[in-house]
Amino acid sequence: MPSPRTDAPAGHRTLWDRYHPWRRVVEVGYWVGTFLVGAIANSITVGMDVARLDLEFEAWQPAVWETSSGLVALALVPAVVWYTRRFPLHLDNWRRMLPVHLLGSLAWSLLHVAGMVALRKLAYASVGDRYDFGEWWWEFAYEYLKDARSYAGMVLLIEGYRVLLRRLQGEASVLAAGDEAPEPLPAPGRPERFLVRKLDREFLVAAAEVEWLQAAGNYVNLHVRGRDYPLRSTMSAIEAQLDPSRFVRIHRGYIVNLDQVASIEPLDTGDARVHLRDSHVLPCSRRHREQLRLRLA
Repeated sequence: MPSPRTDAPAGHRTLWDRYHPWRRVVEVGYWVGTFLVGAIANSITVGMDVARLDLEFEAWQPAVWETSSGLVALALVPAVVWYTRRFPLHLDNWRRMLPVHLLGSLAWSLLHVAGMVALRKLAYASVGDRYDFGEWWWEFAYEYLKDARSYAGMVLLIEGYRVLLRRLQGEASVLAAGDEAPEPLPAPGRPERFLVRKLDREFLVAAAEVEWLQAAGNYVNLHVRGRDYPLRSTMSAIEAQLDPSRFVRIHRGYIVNLDQVASIEPLDTGDARVHLRDSHVLPCSRRHREQLRLRLA
């Protein structure tokens, strides 16, 4: 086991450091490219089938069918990403999550079919024609068989990608007494340090250096100097272990280090925005706003 380090080597650019600035471009570009290429390829193959079978369809119609389907599917990608964050699918919970994602696939298919039919009707109406989807229940059953496979593929791809990101970023774990800690922990169960594993490296992150924490499904992301380290835990569990004189819950999904708070911006709704010293802005719910003010005072 490599010796724990206090941080990554100065000036050393990891694979994550090189990838992170391009992350959003790659993610958005992947989905746009996937559905765009899919729509073009499917339009060509369907058009060839129509010509080969001598069906009475005009050349523009297959393009409308496939483009409408691809555009709606692309628009629904953020919903699938959100849903998988809310209900993450892992090897240790797939039996429990399977019914949830079967329901998710049904909802995704309903939205997909409704959206693409609406776009097709608009496209046909623009040229003075009328689009007929056919017998709704029969056609939806046919579409759902395809959509369920697409949904499953998206969920597996998203979860696999998240595993890869966690490997690149590094995963944190609570450093218990006896785990090569330089000094004993001050209180049972209260970590002063987190052990971060990043690919082939291990180093220590002091709890006091954690600027804020954010819930992410079965993980809690520790934000430290512009980096995110996922910790396999729940917010309630990690909140109970953190030093209450230093950390405070400000939202169902956020805990903040009081030393990092620069200002509180009240909102008309009773909620607030918490401005941090590193320019990040976190939400503060009405329920936790007064407690935050008292703690800062």
